[in-house]
Amino acid sequence: MAETVTDEAGRKIELRRVGVVEQMRLFKALGPELSANAAYMQGALMGAAVAMIDDVPLPFPTSEAGLEAALERIGLDAMAVIAKAMERQPERELAVAAGN
Repeated sequence: MAETVTDEAGRKIELRRVGVVEQMRLFKALGPELSANAAYMQGALMGAAVAMIDDVPLPFPTSEAGLEAALERIGLDAMAVIAKAMERQPERELAVAAGN
């Protein structure tokens, strides 16, 4: 899902595709209690999808503290833009698979 979006502050946010293995690593890093919390995991997946902000890399979170630091850096205003981009992901992947 290599896509770049712009938040309300004008920051360029590059998104990465969070595949099955990355999701499993995120579940492992967060533990069973947080991984079972749907609202928390929605935010966690959005945070994990951010690869760069204004050309500064944001590493994939490997712990709860790492995720919280990433989300703090991303900020609440950017989350809506990221969520919209992630909603479009299945459409883009289908178009790419179809050769369009």
